[in-house]
Amino acid sequence: MTDRPDLAELTGRLEQAAERLRAGDLDPAAAAELIDECARLAAAATSELEHSARRSEPAPGQDSLL
Repeated sequence: MTDRPDLAELTGRLEQAAERLRAGDLDPAAAAELIDECARLAAAATSELEHSARRSEPAPGQDSLL
């Protein structure tokens, strides 16, 4: 098993980062660092969504039951 964060965790972390950015109390360097973290979190969320979609698709050559 991997230590991949699930989509709910990634979403929560992105929401927290957005709140910090909206507060407007970060210096420019800290804000830039947080924006980079948001990009990494968004990429991880995209990866998790793609992984989840692949798990739900039938294997090549396999027909769906529905």
